[in-house]
Amino acid sequence: MSITHYSTEIPGASHWSLRVRAGTLMRLTDLTGGANVGMLFYNPDNLLERYNAPDTLKGQHTFKLTLGNCLYSDMGRVFASIVEDQLGWHETVCGNSNAAQVAERWGARDYQSDRNEWHQNGYDAFLVELAKYGLGRADMAANLNLFSKVATDEAGNLQLVEGHSAAGSQIALRFAMDTLVLLHTCPHPLNQAKSYPYTPVQVDLSQAAPVDDDDYCRNFRPENQRGFMNNALYHLGK
Repeated sequence: MSITHYSTEIPGASHWSLRVRAGTLMRLTDLTGGANVGMLFYNPDNLLERYNAPDTLKGQHTFKLTLGNCLYSDMGRVFASIVEDQLGWHETVCGNSNAAQVAERWGARDYQSDRNEWHQNGYDAFLVELAKYGLGRADMAANLNLFSKVATDEAGNLQLVEGHSAAGSQIALRFAMDTLVLLHTCPHPLNQAKSYPYTPVQVDLSQAAPVDDDDYCRNFRPENQRGFMNNALYHLGK
């Protein structure tokens, strides 16, 4: 059996993972507004290769991620590129919330006692997904926080920009190589909401259009052309 489209809803305070094939388009939709999607990438055929935030940012001379940006592995290859974006800013420097932060801000709740009203944190959510593939704490990398924007105050402190993502906002990623995708819908570590934010996200998977010589992401930066060439060399003979 084969399918051409798959759609699922990831509730707030949840986590999910999937091996995504090269040529897949992943569209993420913020269903209620204020979403945060923590995301990590690994090479399923070599789990030592994973998303590299510093190389992604410095290689494209940026602090934010948006349309045209590629998401790099620590081997200089392109896991995915952002082919659609309605927000113009997604961050990849602030990392995850952890259990202590969440408990201090919103109170400690666990699944055994509170079921779907528990207060999950991003760090532990990733650990659950990592364990499914024989990975653990040592394999945690700096993650993306899609739908989230940060800004600095006068003292230089980072703050989460409230109201950045409205209900219905979307971002689409086109995968350039087979990728193990891990994600969670737990709060951003800088979120100061009065109540724990349960923000669901819809994930749609379909076939992406092929990358051609005029591709916007490939030509967005000269560095991206080298990244796609590294992908071509990696897939040579496969």
